[in-house]
Amino acid sequence: MKILAISGSARHNSTNTAMLRAVCAIAPSEIEISIFDGVGRLPVFSPDLEGENLPEAVRELIGVIAESDGLIIASPEYVRSIPGGLKNAIDWLVSGDEIVHKPIALLHASHRGDDMLAGLRTVLAIITDRFAGDIFLRLPLMKLEPAEVFKAVEAAENRSRVQAYLQAFSAYCMAGSKTA
Repeated sequence: MKILAISGSARHNSTNTAMLRAVCAIAPSEIEISIFDGVGRLPVFSPDLEGENLPEAVRELIGVIAESDGLIIASPEYVRSIPGGLKNAIDWLVSGDEIVHKPIALLHASHRGDDMLAGLRTVLAIITDRFAGDIFLRLPLMKLEPAEVFKAVEAAENRSRVQAYLQAFSAYCMAGSKTA
């Protein structure tokens, strides 16, 4: 099972990116997770740049999405909404086929952010017919440094929650691939 984890943060020491790295480290051996943490490197979406004019950074994102069995998105909330970088990344995907039937689940690194999550759920439910809204994990990691995030995720209670989340999402991805 190949999962692509997308960090919605452009910040170098992002809590969400640190959480995704920690999740990768404790994932069951049958689940391979790679991380895309480059939303800040994508150019601003323009329909004029689609098709043969597609920027290389966008082409790379589309390629890793196409190669994955499912996507996990972890994102901070900015001004009670989806961060601009993540929304821009999603905008680049809307006119292609790579995302339409791709299983997607959310992972969240804060005890708050419900407005962003609601908006993101709405957007994801529109762009894919495989948004797994009921497969969700929230870990209260806000304001922790990356090393502290890793320790918190690795703690026994969180480790078992993360592994159960990954197993549930993996099963969801496999169930859809048998019918597709």
